[in-house]
Amino acid sequence: MVAKVTVADGEFSGWQTYDLHGTFDQVVGPFFFKPDPDGKMRCAFRAEPKHMNAGDRMHGGCLMTFADIGMFQIAYNEMEGKNGVTIQLDSTFIDGAYVGERVECTGEVVRAGGSLIFVRGQITTGTRTLMTFSGVIKKFTPRT
Repeated sequence: MVAKVTVADGEFSGWQTYDLHGTFDQVVGPFFFKPDPDGKMRCAFRAEPKHMNAGDRMHGGCLMTFADIGMFQIAYNEMEGKNGVTIQLDSTFIDGAYVGERVECTGEVVRAGGSLIFVRGQITTGTRTLMTFSGVIKKFTPRT
C-alpha cells in the first residue's frame, strides 16, 4: 500500500500527496490533493519547465496524466480500498498552461457500480479551463 503524506510547509501545506519515489507519478508531479469544504476532491500542482512542450505551453501528455491521477482521487471513496485501472479516458483540450501557473483538477463521480466507476472533470488554471475529461475506472482486488 502506498503511503499518503501530508505536506508540512510551502504552497501545498496541509494538502496530501503519495510517497511514490521513482514512480511515473512522482517524476511527472508531484501532484497534491485535498477535499474541498463540500467533500469533493481537488488536485493541484505548480507548472514547471518539465511540464512544457516545445511551444512553451503545457504538454498534452502532462494534462492527460494529471486527469488520470485526478480521476482516481475524485473516485477515491468509491474505490473502497481496492486497486483500479483506467479503462477509458476521453479528453478535450481547450487551452494551455504556462510555467508558474497553478493547475487544478476537480470533478465528480457520475456513477459507481460494483466494478466500474464513471468520472468526469475539468482541469483549470485561475479562471481558464485547460481541459475537460471523462473516464472509466475498473476496480479490482489484487491477486495474492
